Amino acid sequence: MDRSEFVDRLDEELRTDDYADLDASANGLQVGHRRGDIARVALAVDAAEATIHEAIERDADVLLVHHGLAWDGFDRLTDLHYDRVAPLAREDVALYVSHLPLDGHQELGNAAGVADVLELGDREPFGAYGPEVVGTRGTAADPYTVDDLAARLDRELDTETQVLDFGPDEVEEVGIVTGSGVDWIEAAADAGLDALVTGEGKQAAYHEARDRGLNVFLAGHYATETFGVRRVGDLIEEWGIETTFVAHPTGL
Repeated sequence: MDRSEFVDRLDEELRTDDYADLDASANGLQVGHRRGDIARVALAVDAAEATIHEAIERDADVLLVHHGLAWDGFDRLTDLHYDRVAPLAREDVALYVSHLPLDGHQELGNAAGVADVLELGDREPFGAYGPEVVGTRGTAADPYTVDDLAARLDRELDTETQVLDFGPDEVEEVGIVTGSGVDWIEAAADAGLDALVTGEGKQAAYHEARDRGLNVFLAGHYATETFGVRRVGDLIEEWGIETTFVAHPTGL
């Protein structure tokens, strides 16, 4: 497939332009040009030296990631920034990034993937971010105990979930904002949810969850955000392009 068509298809599917004024990440084609063909795409959560070099080793034409290199732009392309961009340019490997668009996508997104793992029904968008959303909510077919929900996340995400268990003993209504989503504790409590599932916490989250009577499950930033790129990879495979997932868990 032609690179230009590839980028345009992804931008349309992920609604990249709708998040342009909301996201610090420069989403879409972040490094490289539109010329040439694509035969193989490497998928990773983070763009870093390790994943970039692995993508090159696997002979990828594009590295597609959730966390890219440009956040509010580059002031200078030196040192660490240069060490990451230079191999991409030298080997003509393009970098495509989808941050908040991939969080908010209700079918391909990270939150949608976690919702599938938890077998949530009656889903609705959740996690307002300006006019868009960055998560989803749903209802468990059979209520979880707090321990059972944590165990399910541990097993399916290969993680170690930390729980702020300040909500109901039975968890039925669940909100999900993956990665760093504790800023939506208030929204989850106001929506009458029993729990918020996210990746990592902050010091203030403990007291906010406690004071609002909400269960918060911290299942790991990386662990909650592998779903999106993998699901986009499945879509890319349907376009006739080979994909390969570059796993580099951080444990965080």
